[in-house]
Amino acid sequence: MGEAPVIYVENLKDRFSDGFNLRFKGFETSIDVGDKTFVIGSNNNDSISSIEVQIYDKSKGKWVIPTVLGTEPKRYEGHSAILLNEDRIMVITWGSTPDDCIWFLEVDTEYVKQQKKASGTEVVAWSKGVRGDAEKPVVISGPSGVGKGTLINMLMKEFPTMFGFSVSHTTRAPRSMEKNGVHYHFTERSIMEKDIKDGKFLEFASVHGNLYGTSTEAVEAVADSGKRCILDIDVQGAKSVRASSLDAVFIFISPPSVAKLEERLHLRGTETQEQIQKRLRNAKAEIEQGKSSGIFDHILCNDHLEKCYDDLKKLLGLDGTTSTNPKPSSKGINLPSKHAASKINNKILIESETPGSGNPSKNSIVLDVSLLKGGAPSRTRGLNVYAVDPNPFSDSLNGIHKLS
Repeated sequence: MGEAPVIYVENLKDRFSDGFNLRFKGFETSIDVGDKTFVIGSNNNDSISSIEVQIYDKSKGKWVIPTVLGTEPKRYEGHSAILLNEDRIMVITWGSTPDDCIWFLEVDTEYVKQQKKASGTEVVAWSKGVRGDAEKPVVISGPSGVGKGTLINMLMKEFPTMFGFSVSHTTRAPRSMEKNGVHYHFTERSIMEKDIKDGKFLEFASVHGNLYGTSTEAVEAVADSGKRCILDIDVQGAKSVRASSLDAVFIFISPPSVAKLEERLHLRGTETQEQIQKRLRNAKAEIEQGKSSGIFDHILCNDHLEKCYDDLKKLLGLDGTTSTNPKPSSKGINLPSKHAASKINNKILIESETPGSGNPSKNSIVLDVSLLKGGAPSRTRGLNVYAVDPNPFSDSLNGIHKLS
C-alpha cells in the first residue's frame, strides 16, 4: 500500500540550478511526474488566488510555460495537490464553495496528448471534479421524416424531469425573439474556431457560411442539472460524437423501407417534390451508414410508432421502472483550510481538526477516486466522498505534511 503525500513548497527556485524567477507570490505546490516537475502556484490578488502552472523539465534543465486548457478553478484562498497517477493531479482548493473545491490537472491524458500533438507545445488541462456519476447521454439519429422528432417529443412529454436538450452553439446572428443560452449559444466565429481546435466540441458543421455545433460543456450542463441529455443529430454528427471522448448511447431510427419514408414525406406536405427527392437521396446514404458503419449501438425500425416508442423506452430502462443509474450529487465538500492529505491506493484520506473548548476534535473524510470517469475538456465524474473514523487510519498518516 503506497502513500503519496502532498508537497508544500516554500522557495522552489532554490531547488533548480538555473535560478528561474518564479512569478508566483503566494502558495505553491510541486509534483514530480516522470522527468518533469509540475509547479502549481497561486497568484495572489487581495489575499485571493488564481492558479497558474509551470513545468520544470529535469531532462533538459529548463522551465516551460505550458498552454493551459479548460476552465481553471475560481479564485480561492489556498490549495493542496496530490498525484493520482502518472496522467493527472488532484488539486483541492480552500476558500472555495463546497461544490467547487475539487479539480484535476491533466498532464498526460489522451486529451492532453492529442492537444500536444496538434499544437506542438506543452499542454495541461483543467477538469472540474464532480461527486457521483451521470447517466449516459442519448444520441438519436435517423433520416428526415423517419419520426425521430416525434419519438423524442413523446419521451420528453412522458418524462419531463428526466431528459433535457443541450443548447447548440452558432456563429450566426440571433433572430428576433431568440435568446442567448436558450435557443442557441451565440458566439463569434474566431472564438468557436479556437474552441473547436481545443477539442471542446463534440460535433460541428458549416451551414450557409455559419458554424453550428454541440459543445462538451453544453452536454455537461444538462447532466449538472440532474437530467439525461438527448442529442438529436444527423449521422455525420453522430459519427463525430462517437469519435469523441463522450460516453453515450447511440440509437438509429430506421424507416421500414425507403418507399414508406417517401410516403411519409409526401403526407407531411411541407416540402416540394424536388426537396423530397433530395431528402430521399440523403436518407438512402444515412440508412446505409446507420446500419453498417458501427456508429450505433441500437437500430430501431419505426414501422409502428407506439411499438417503436416502447422499444425506445426499453433501451433506456424506462419500461415500467425508473432509471437506476446514479445521478450527480448537488452536495459539495466543505474542506477546512488546515488539513493533512494522503493517497492510499485509490483513496485520498484527509484529516483535519475542529477547535473546541477542550481538546480539538479530529475529522476524517475519504475521497474515493477509483471510479473516476470523463475528464478534460469536460467534467471528471464518479468522485465518492464519505466520512470515516480517524483512529483506524492513524498509522497510515505518519509523515504526512500538514498544510496551512
